[in-house]
Amino acid sequence: MLKYIFIWLLFCTVAAYAQDAPADLGVIPAPTSVILKKGNFTIGAKTQILYSDSKSKKIAIVLKDYLQKRYGLKLPLLAETTNKSTPAIVFTYQDKLAKEAYRLTAGSTLLNISGDEAGLFYGLQTLMQVIKMEGSKLYLPCVEINDKPRYPYRGIMQDVGYHIYPVSFIKSQIEMLARYKMNVYHWHLTEDHGWRIEIKKYPKLTSVGAYRASTQISHYTDSLNGQDHLPYGGFYTQEEIKEVVDFAAQRQVTVIPEIELPGHSLAALAAYPELACGDHPGPFKVAESWGIYDDVYCAGKENTFKFLEDVLTEVMALFPSPYIHIGGDECPKKRWEACKYCQKRIKDEHLKNEFELQSYFVKRIERFVNSKGRKIIGWDEILEGGLAPNATVMAWRNIDEGIKAAQQNHDVVMSPTSHVYFDFIQGKRELEPLAIGWGYNTLSRVYAYDPTPKVLTDDQKKHIIGVEAAIWTEHMDTHRKVEYMLYPRLMALAEVAWTFPEKKDSVSFFEHRLPKHLLELDKTDKIYRVPGPIGITDTTLIGSVFKISLKVPVEGAKIYYNFEGQDARETDYLYEKPIDIILRKGEKRQLKAIVITPSGKRSANTSTLFINP
Repeated sequence: MLKYIFIWLLFCTVAAYAQDAPADLGVIPAPTSVILKKGNFTIGAKTQILYSDSKSKKIAIVLKDYLQKRYGLKLPLLAETTNKSTPAIVFTYQDKLAKEAYRLTAGSTLLNISGDEAGLFYGLQTLMQVIKMEGSKLYLPCVEINDKPRYPYRGIMQDVGYHIYPVSFIKSQIEMLARYKMNVYHWHLTEDHGWRIEIKKYPKLTSVGAYRASTQISHYTDSLNGQDHLPYGGFYTQEEIKEVVDFAAQRQVTVIPEIELPGHSLAALAAYPELACGDHPGPFKVAESWGIYDDVYCAGKENTFKFLEDVLTEVMALFPSPYIHIGGDECPKKRWEACKYCQKRIKDEHLKNEFELQSYFVKRIERFVNSKGRKIIGWDEILEGGLAPNATVMAWRNIDEGIKAAQQNHDVVMSPTSHVYFDFIQGKRELEPLAIGWGYNTLSRVYAYDPTPKVLTDDQKKHIIGVEAAIWTEHMDTHRKVEYMLYPRLMALAEVAWTFPEKKDSVSFFEHRLPKHLLELDKTDKIYRVPGPIGITDTTLIGSVFKISLKVPVEGAKIYYNFEGQDARETDYLYEKPIDIILRKGEKRQLKAIVITPSGKRSANTSTLFINP
């Protein structure tokens, strides 16, 4: 009997050890399976980096460069067939695992990463996260990791129509995506407010459409709204786009271009007004104020489709992505209703109304894109009026639109405003940078999101192919504000996209792993939103005796607090032990606390009111 009890206790100990491993290793997103073993694998001057073939060699070179740049360690790079000596880090290409999956095994003298090309790259990202340094010693624990993604599509959408950012910033975003095993960069390149991609056949798209004469000055109160009366604009040349696409491909990130149609097209109409409804449309100007505009591409004119096919031909030559995003959202029908060409199209094609006219528009563009070996993806309005079976829907207005699309057997990327719109604020509006007026998505809300609705059948759930966060930039006139809105919500999104729900652990994420990653981010020149102290929130608590235990959200940060009603700062109490609060009947007390990181970045103040009524 004692023998069985011992075996049971041993099993529980091992199981708990394996379960705690993601927190111990600090990996984001959390892997599928982690088994820690005794001992360490040490990376030293005698360690060799080996590869099995040309595909694994690419990844091996990335590790070699990383170790030299980060740690000053220059290791030999050799073909595995020519050298079997240890200690060694071996990259082995194999396609027997699931797509993008990898296996990382580390013993005391041999570390092996195997998988397809993407899997090898993701295994490398995990390796770079688990390497530890003590003094001059580099090591990681002996471990076996088996890992694969939950969804094949894991992305963000970066809008550059409202505001444009330099290529260097676009690359920095892609690097962060790759680090966290995200694989799609959806590049929103055209808007009413600016056309951002060079099209050689139509040069006025950039000479005219890329620039607006003025920009709305955004304020919380309408009384302060106005225009800056300053010209604004810019665009990416085709050479710059090729550079970005190649940069992303080296990091297993696919860049998907978005060319908006039939709506959000005012910048194009400013350049080529004949594409609008009517006999003598225009003149138009690139939009200067935020909002939706009635002037859209004419669905009744053949030259509209000739123009768009020409544009898409050049776009597809630049972007090898399987998907081309065609927008399809927020298209007013007002001009179509009054346009003789659009009404003739409705009659000739036996369409019922303008919604079916939009469906005709989308299906016609889809046929062209399909003829080039690509697929379309569009915002969920493309469902209206009927949709071709090959189209993929990006559900943004609400989760129900994604459910509806999956029930109609369309592949769906979930991007609902309710959880993954990163242009929404993250805390108290008065303490946050200006953002769109009606949205609120906290870090914890993003992390808690499950993109696969439970109401779907098992077969319908297979149509949920991924998740994407949206970054609309009306109120992000600098790239530093984009960073503030993106980090650390990107880390939460990465775990939503990669990690299976049963492997997610919010305590591990917020209290153990994320603080380590934010410390690394804190050492860079990137801006990020510093979370508040772990253990309190902006709320009211009722009672007489409280003991408040806090944790820092960034490793190495400090928490300062006071009870004075003023915002906390570094001159206040330094949190070192749990805070005791005792209230007599009728008393109340306000605790304000702030986090200050090693680099000096600050969180917003957290305010908790304690009342003994």
